[in-house]
Amino acid sequence: MGAGRDGGRGCGSASAALRRLARSPRVDHFDPHGLVVPGRAAASGGGAVRPLIGVTVSRRSGWRVFPFMAFAVWLAGGRALRWQTGHREVDLEAVHGVVIGGGDDIEPTLYGGELQLDVRLDPDRDALEQHVLRGAFERNLPILGICRGAQMLNVVLGGSLHGDAYAVHPSRRYRTVLPRKKVDVLQGTLLSHTARSACLRVNALHSQAVDRLGEGLRVAGRDDGGMVQAVERLTDPFALGVQWHPEYLVYRRAHRRLFRALVAAARARRDAICQLDAAEAEAALPGFLER
Repeated sequence: MGAGRDGGRGCGSASAALRRLARSPRVDHFDPHGLVVPGRAAASGGGAVRPLIGVTVSRRSGWRVFPFMAFAVWLAGGRALRWQTGHREVDLEAVHGVVIGGGDDIEPTLYGGELQLDVRLDPDRDALEQHVLRGAFERNLPILGICRGAQMLNVVLGGSLHGDAYAVHPSRRYRTVLPRKKVDVLQGTLLSHTARSACLRVNALHSQAVDRLGEGLRVAGRDDGGMVQAVERLTDPFALGVQWHPEYLVYRRAHRRLFRALVAAARARRDAICQLDAAEAEAALPGFLER
């Protein structure tokens, strides 16, 4: 196979990955409640086993957030495992990908920022997610960062944040789980190929946002005030960070595709093929809700 986007690590083209997926036999996955989920077997024959995705959530609010995450991952063909401080030991060897979820603000000392008034911090979770992200990169695990998770992805890679992003950008401030905010997706990015849209309607629950980009990241989306709304890596492992909460928007196709891309990248890692190409190829196929 020719060199792919990761500079010669054996990745083929997205079109080649799409052809492999199209030739793969369809299988039916059964969940514990007896529901049948149409899916595809991987070309290697291992696709019938749903990839296990570790999901970090807040110890305070994870009980209500995790079910949305688990459902979004399940719709995408994966299984979700809940990680939070004091809940269970994180075993990165047991999972095929990770989601870093939303929650409290990130401790400013981690990126050289200033402490903001009236914000809630969670230093224990900061430490947990730094460990998860560094371990994920060491193991080539695909990553989806959501809201705080996108910010932590940037911080772990050496970037910085705006502690109060709305004091820096003239963006309209929303605080809602409904898709009221508009995000312009940059052409030619992984996000544009994955979501298959140049403009997304998203929700917003954040106060921090990406300032200086971390190593290996690029901006993939901004709002109308110029605030960064999405970042992504250019090479494997797949790593996409979005400032909104797609787990609350799975009734919209573009947001379901983000989780499908993650699960496809997890399968690709397991099968030792290019994660970015697999993620883009998966987005070009109809999900089972669209069939």
